[in-house]
Amino acid sequence: MGEILSCTKDVTSIAVASWEPARSATSTGRETAVMTEKPVSTADLYDEYGDRLLVCDLQFAQYGGRRAFQGRIVTVLSYEDNVVLKQVIAEPGDGRVVVVDTQGSLRVAMLGDNMARKAADNGWAGIVVNGAVRDAAALRSLPIGVKALGINPRRSLKQGTGDLNVPVAFGGVIFHPGAMLVSDDDGIAVLPGRP
Repeated sequence: MGEILSCTKDVTSIAVASWEPARSATSTGRETAVMTEKPVSTADLYDEYGDRLLVCDLQFAQYGGRRAFQGRIVTVLSYEDNVVLKQVIAEPGDGRVVVVDTQGSLRVAMLGDNMARKAADNGWAGIVVNGAVRDAAALRSLPIGVKALGINPRRSLKQGTGDLNVPVAFGGVIFHPGAMLVSDDDGIAVLPGRP
């Protein structure tokens, strides 16, 4: 079951409304959950939460076909090696968002169109890469949110180094596994409170 945020006047609690995901056939013929409602905008969330909303200061570019996305965070910490990320997106996403921290390296791409297609097919809402991606033109046609600092055609390392579901920090925000991330054309925000 996925979740859609809803704004409330009581900003002392995080309002999360349950929703029943629609089913959609993927390119592999497998059914997957897809979000059917538009996420709450980061601007509206800031108006409600003010400085308690954690807003990423880095200027990410949009690469995926879904410009607005949200979901619970799964983190990957790996410097220029995408093996752990590949393992994560092979699992059911259930509307979650993968946050990948490469310490801002733009030397290699952590994600390309094949991995993003797999993530979309497996029900991931989006992927945020504090680093580079590749296959930019193909990524735009995929039904998944993808944000990154830049692009590079060079492939990542394949050594299997990295950590899964550890707090990662960049852009003035600590991204905790299980926290709620919201992303749109205005930026990336994480709702306040413990996941």
